[in-house]
Amino acid sequence: MGRVEGKVAFITGAGRGQGRSHAIRLAEEGANIIAVDSCKDLETVNYPMATPEDLEETKNFVEKTGQKIVTAQADVRNEAELRAALEAGLAEFGKLDIVVAQAGVAAMKGQPPLQAWTDGINTNFVGTINAIQVALPHLTEGASIIATSSAAALMDAHNKPNPGGDPGGMGYMVSKRLIAEYVHYLATEIAVRGMRANVIHPTNCNTNMLQSEPMYQSFRPDLEHPTKADAEPVFYVQQAMKVPWIEPEDISNAVLWLASDESRFVTGMQLRVDAGGYLKWYDYHV
Repeated sequence: MGRVEGKVAFITGAGRGQGRSHAIRLAEEGANIIAVDSCKDLETVNYPMATPEDLEETKNFVEKTGQKIVTAQADVRNEAELRAALEAGLAEFGKLDIVVAQAGVAAMKGQPPLQAWTDGINTNFVGTINAIQVALPHLTEGASIIATSSAAALMDAHNKPNPGGDPGGMGYMVSKRLIAEYVHYLATEIAVRGMRANVIHPTNCNTNMLQSEPMYQSFRPDLEHPTKADAEPVFYVQQAMKVPWIEPEDISNAVLWLASDESRFVTGMQLRVDAGGYLKWYDYHV
């Protein structure tokens, strides 16, 4: 029997990257999936977003596990779109047990700069709130909510330059810090109802967001057009363990644990999957 056998999971940002990985891992352990992604680019984000074809590929991967999946193109910034996507999934599966608020963007170097700030806040923070709050009326005792923040959220903004050194980069860090606060207080309110909410804080994760020119520029500002080869040696600086990044599957294993009954009394946690990145930062600054 799978670790989330018979459960239904609602996952945002499921077109590729971490979101796709979470959908596959939960399906492998017996969950049916409601998967959404906007499947459209943002002008202030200088790398391509997932496509409709990517979301279809996620569907194919999940179906290969033997589980069912309902997909929808929905922008997490639009509560009505998310609600409609979730209701389509509920019509198919009849219930909801797990929420994985994964969708996010990094608008470093985005233009115009203040729009990049706005798009980062609206996608990462407001999008997380929308995903959780359209789901709340359908959750019952035993439900698990999991939100994706970032190791950057745990580092003091006064002692760490913002990612990218611009409004888009600062918007990323602020949005992730706000997710951590929001879920902390949400967990307090829903605990008496037998439901749980936790946050995962990944370090550099090997996805399209990390492997992009804006991110390379953030790590190698001394170069006009840095490449992956230029940036990879600097990626090691973030972690205490000797790795430049972690893989989406490393986060998915944590998502699976938090979604399963194995963590039935774990709530309000800020779970770092960061290869010791926070320890390295803390030892340096404290």
